Amino acid sequence: MAGRTTELVAFDMDGVLADVESSWAFVNHHFGVDDSPNVGRFFRGEIDEPTFMRGAITLWMAARPGLRREEVTSLLARVPPMAGAGEALETLRERGCHLALISAGLDGLAERLGRTLGIDTVLANGLEVDGEGQLTGEGILRVSLADKGLALRRLQERLQIPSERTVSVGNSHPDISMFRVAGHSIAFCPLDPEVREAAHTVVEERDLRAILPSIP
Repeated sequence: MAGRTTELVAFDMDGVLADVESSWAFVNHHFGVDDSPNVGRFFRGEIDEPTFMRGAITLWMAARPGLRREEVTSLLARVPPMAGAGEALETLRERGCHLALISAGLDGLAERLGRTLGIDTVLANGLEVDGEGQLTGEGILRVSLADKGLALRRLQERLQIPSERTVSVGNSHPDISMFRVAGHSIAFCPLDPEVREAAHTVVEERDLRAILPSIP
């Protein structure tokens, strides 16, 4: 991206903007449920994403009958932002960048980060509720874990920002699809070698301010 100015910076949430490995796993842990069989089936391609979400949510509802979305959102309020997130995003905002959060994680956390960090576009998955505000057991799929790049491409088209003026920041295998549609990609504390190899830049320091020198 030499000589170019970044206009759009797209961030993953879990392990990047939020200091938590997984927002779904965070809720699982709180309710004392084991979703690992469901996770395994999903990554083996045996179930689709709506089924994957339904499996986790059903476990929560069994552990906490009458569970409301507000309770999950309140729980997720305990998750802190990543170190340096506020300063890093403020710097990018001052440069005129459009800031985006694109995550297959939970919108109860994503929306709070969007407000507190001044993020322009927040895309994350949600929890369906009934007329009383209780969870129905279904999820709301907005960002496909299998193709997060699609959500980024659609945002680029809506904002009319080309890939060469886009930077993507992620840490896990699903973020590679975002790397592919960005002019520059940053693996932030990558979880496996494949993510590291797919990115233009690797940042090992667990502080988001460390990505700033890599964003023109």
